[in-house]
Amino acid sequence: MNIALIAHDAKKKLMQNFCIAYRGILSRHTLYATGTTGRLIEDVTSLNVHKQLAGHLGGMQQIGARIEQNEMDLVIFLRDPLNPKTHEPNVNFVVRLCDQHNIPLATNLATAELLIKSLDRGDFEWREMYK
Repeated sequence: MNIALIAHDAKKKLMQNFCIAYRGILSRHTLYATGTTGRLIEDVTSLNVHKQLAGHLGGMQQIGARIEQNEMDLVIFLRDPLNPKTHEPNVNFVVRLCDQHNIPLATNLATAELLIKSLDRGDFEWREMYK
């Protein structure tokens, strides 16, 4: 499965800790991330992450394009709702694309953990048929 990992600045440490905790599950899948988030994940986990541009430099659009082309099976986007970003339309763009293309999306830690455990149980096999 292809998993996109995105995190706002205030959530990058949380994303690193999430990836450390679920390294075993994530290692069995293909990971994509915006640039800085991907580098930070690689630094603490040694997981192979396909890094796009930094989010504000076009990485969000690159992830969005992969969603539109049905190349993503799961998106974990730990976002900071308290500090809106100047590139907020890009954030809404990714959320809207996930809804439009029926891609499971987590925007907080609780949902991310539920989805990653579901992935581990095999609950995402329907994505293969959807492709």
